[in-house]
Amino acid sequence: MTRADGGTDARTPGLRPWSMVLGLGFVSLFIDMVSDGAISVGGALLQQLGASAALVGAITGTATAVALVLRLVTGPWADRTRAYWGFSIAGYAMSAISVPLLALTPSLGAAALATASGLLLAERTGKGVRGPAKTVLLADAAGAVGRGRAFGVHKFLDQVGAFAGPLLVAGIAAATGELWPAFLALAVPAATAMVLLVWLRARVPDTRVYADPETAPAPQADPAPQAAAAAPDEPAPPARRSPAALLAGIAAVPEHVRTTFLLFAAFAALTTFGLLSFGVLSFHLVAADLVPVAGVPLVYAVGMATAAVGALATGWAYDRMGAGILFAVPLLTAFVPGLSLGGSVGVVVAGVAIWGLATGVQDSTVKALVADLVPAGQRGSAYGWFAVFQGVGALAGATVAGVLYAQLPVLVGLVVALQVAAAVLLAVVLRRRRSERADA
Repeated sequence: MTRADGGTDARTPGLRPWSMVLGLGFVSLFIDMVSDGAISVGGALLQQLGASAALVGAITGTATAVALVLRLVTGPWADRTRAYWGFSIAGYAMSAISVPLLALTPSLGAAALATASGLLLAERTGKGVRGPAKTVLLADAAGAVGRGRAFGVHKFLDQVGAFAGPLLVAGIAAATGELWPAFLALAVPAATAMVLLVWLRARVPDTRVYADPETAPAPQADPAPQAAAAAPDEPAPPARRSPAALLAGIAAVPEHVRTTFLLFAAFAALTTFGLLSFGVLSFHLVAADLVPVAGVPLVYAVGMATAAVGALATGWAYDRMGAGILFAVPLLTAFVPGLSLGGSVGVVVAGVAIWGLATGVQDSTVKALVADLVPAGQRGSAYGWFAVFQGVGALAGATVAGVLYAQLPVLVGLVVALQVAAAVLLAVVLRRRRSERADA
């Protein structure tokens, strides 16, 4: 909206709420083409550059853990500074830059493996940097149109990118016989995402206007562009979600509820352990000569498709049948190592499909129970620590899978035993939850 003096009213959004939701959705679509395109062949690339299975597991597990655990720092930091756009742009830029640079690694000689490993870690670090801040921006706009619908549309666009990126990589790798041209091609969706993101930020510098226009910064008489971007006069919010505050938030939960939550977080760590990482699975596809490198992203795309199905189906079932549907997670996960590290293409694809189903549930429906277990005032703290448990499980699972890659029966036995333990923990959690409800 234009003021009488010709300036722009900062309390009026420059885009309609749905336009912002769709804009952020397409940013995620393009960046997920980049990120998941790299993830789909990350293990295969490291294998080509001389990495062992153990090293691939350690690198990809660390990358996944960083993307989860780093949110415990970046979320509170973004809250304290309100620099949600800054964190989002920085995080997306890390992925947009690091993945195309992977195209240079085959020509780096002795430094190729270390460089590729660093770039893959940088890409996942970018996800940890942008994740909490991007969600806040989306939630602000979504509040004006219905968060269920808005987050659903965003997740759909996100999943389209996760499916399209590996297909693009597969097509280019098949046509050229090399991976590096595919990484170079991913610079196009990367640049598109960054241009769109910067444009969105220019149109709506403060997304709080969607939730409550009165809370947006008041317009200045002659605002300089730099001042508008930095919003120096905006009061800093209370440091309500620092790591110490997150710990204090968990401590504020009644002891019996906290114990139930921690048991459920341990359940999530055990199931995440069993899901290994696709880096190890892609290493196996190439090392065992099951598919050409160009075929690896196609297998990953199968996992992404079943992940979407798993998230939608179990989300529906959770609302109608209750949390007992979560027993499907350890049941599915128990089959992942034996099938996905199998000796034939058909067996491996079946294993990756099951891996995708379990991953979809793990990324969506499992977290719904956290909201049901923990009081609303402490859910931010709970999700922060839940991510830590999952990150530890991801790092341990991928690392152990790499070390035990040549001893598949031992790995399968270990994962099955841990999934039995996870099922027992879930049974205890659900029993305690029923008891707590009865006492309420």
